[in-house]
Amino acid sequence: MRTTLIIGAGGVGRVVVHKCVQNADVFGKIVLASRTQSKCDEIASELPEAHIQTTTVDADNTQELIQLIQSCGADIVINVALPYQDLTIMDACIATKTPYLDTANYEHPDEAKFEYKLQWQRDDAFKEAGIMGLLGSGFDPGVTNVFCAYAQKHYFDEIHTIDILDCNAGDHGYAFATNFNPEINLREVSANGRYWENGAWIETKPMEIKMVWDYPEVGPKDSYLLYHEEMESLVKHIKGLKRIRFFMTFGESYLTHMKCLQNVGMLGIEPVEHKGQKIVPIEFLKTLLPDPASLGPRTKGKTNIGIVAEGVKDGKKRKIYIYQVSDHEKCYEEVKSQAVSYTTGVPAMIGAKLMLEGKWNGVGVFNMEEFDPDVFMDELNVQGLPWHINELEVE
Repeated sequence: MRTTLIIGAGGVGRVVVHKCVQNADVFGKIVLASRTQSKCDEIASELPEAHIQTTTVDADNTQELIQLIQSCGADIVINVALPYQDLTIMDACIATKTPYLDTANYEHPDEAKFEYKLQWQRDDAFKEAGIMGLLGSGFDPGVTNVFCAYAQKHYFDEIHTIDILDCNAGDHGYAFATNFNPEINLREVSANGRYWENGAWIETKPMEIKMVWDYPEVGPKDSYLLYHEEMESLVKHIKGLKRIRFFMTFGESYLTHMKCLQNVGMLGIEPVEHKGQKIVPIEFLKTLLPDPASLGPRTKGKTNIGIVAEGVKDGKKRKIYIYQVSDHEKCYEEVKSQAVSYTTGVPAMIGAKLMLEGKWNGVGVFNMEEFDPDVFMDELNVQGLPWHINELEVE
């Protein structure tokens, strides 16, 4: 029997465990590990008929990770811990020659910087170990990369522009909360925006560029340009690309709260002195905000995430919109998590499933768009994330 090691027991970890159990013939025995045993035990208790072992691990400690991987005999490691811990987990997989998958690129804990550089640098080490590492198998990054690869394969000879569009129209009832880890979410949103055009990265101020997009099943929403990591790999792999941008929706209340917090220094990542102790403002803020994993039972509404690609096919201009809509309440009914966690956790399971089945295979470190998109797109329809394609009018 295979053994699947899942590291991380937050909202996404919960979804991954549930979906792996639904596909137990592929994943076999599940070992769920995090820093907090009680979180693992809570998830395991939701699936009493499943073969789940829970344990603790410090994902910042490579040696401890190595010992865990060896002791459980993992056939694959699914990393849904914090992005700060990607490198230690990758290094443990290299040392134990164990295939690796994550959902988001590495982020330095002391610097608001998001890039694949240090993960890509481990490509040679993965090759020497004879194993595969799959980076960014969430939704964005992840499914959006696959959408781009699918468009490139079936709809275009060249894609000239891509806009990635991420809408969360859910309502959790709180004055202010984040749908995933507050440190990651607020650092990402408050950072300068960036997009790629004509071979160069162009930097913008936070929320400087806005457009209104009419999201199917949701409606028109204000959408703001951010930097997002999947663009960094897509500019390498989508032929003919001239521009790529990423937009995310935010309501006025969210933006007002975030601006106030930023103005008073609560989004700071450098330690400050407080009554003789050093505290990091954004870490303290995290303790005050609702736990994203607790939002599931109170969140209503839908998400809509997709890509708009424009280019040329057979000498004619073409524009398509590939997107996926999820309902927060339906996601919670199935796996006890809201749609933001669901849309990240399901693709993580699918990526791991394709690796274990040998449908996606290789030696080294890879991004999602480097593999055949068709098998992944088929799995999305089967595993709870059905997608749609609309032809759009070319202006």
